[in-house]
Amino acid sequence: MIRVHGADTIPFLQGQLSNDLTRLAPEHALLAGYHNPQGRTIAVIRLLWLGAQDVIAVLPRELASTVAARLAKFVLRAKVKIADESTAWRAFGVIDAETAADALASMGAPAATPHALVGKARWLIVLPADSPVGALLNGDPREWHRLDVASAQAQVFAATSEEFVAQMLNLDALDAVSFEKGCYTGQEVIARAHYRGRVKRRLQRFVTRAPQTLAPGDSGKLSDGRPFKVVDAVQLDDGRCEFLAVAETGSAEAPPAPPAPPAPRAPLAPPAPSAPSDTATLEADSLPLPYMLPE
Repeated sequence: MIRVHGADTIPFLQGQLSNDLTRLAPEHALLAGYHNPQGRTIAVIRLLWLGAQDVIAVLPRELASTVAARLAKFVLRAKVKIADESTAWRAFGVIDAETAADALASMGAPAATPHALVGKARWLIVLPADSPVGALLNGDPREWHRLDVASAQAQVFAATSEEFVAQMLNLDALDAVSFEKGCYTGQEVIARAHYRGRVKRRLQRFVTRAPQTLAPGDSGKLSDGRPFKVVDAVQLDDGRCEFLAVAETGSAEAPPAPPAPPAPRAPLAPPAPSAPSDTATLEADSLPLPYMLPE
């Protein structure tokens, strides 16, 4: 959790992040990318409203201190304070709540609690670390992670920070990029990819055909010859791995692969999974994205 507050919070973040910060409101959280000057994504951030000039930015903890320090370098004369407050807050996920009111009521949280819709009937709720609310919740975080991957929600971790341009992570399809707002860091590269040419590599969903362990940053080749790099991955109960990876859209011109064997049934004791090397060929099937990509 990075907290940004002060009289110039919105103008400052407007010049740093890919989304339009004027859209941020108590009832409207934002997903945004933080990019380097080459348009590569440093972090994917979810912004929640704390007050008129007070914002909490939610991102992987391993990136929080780095991103906070990097943002602080550009404050200059702006009236803004930036701090890594990861220990001061806790994030809770609520699944299968149709509205924000339902999600907050299920936790007994006040109506003004910062929250964000992060998928179909899934809500992220942020509370002070010492709040008694949510103390009795006992859900499995792995289920939340599984739904993140199934919904093709892009994320960046330390292993993949500054690896991908915004469109490679489908941030444009996830409403995390505004092409109408003013300039921000990396905007020129991202806008050029949007207006001048088709993006050839994008985040896609896959599932391995055999037990496998994958992690962000792993790379290799698919059976049709396309190189890929893993963005996020989750282990299934039968040892297989469902994962998000950036790869060329469509199939590469490669010899047809032999017919795939039937998907194995879940063994009682799955064989030890292995991770691919950069040159390994990974047998995996494509899965549909739950949203449309821009043409």
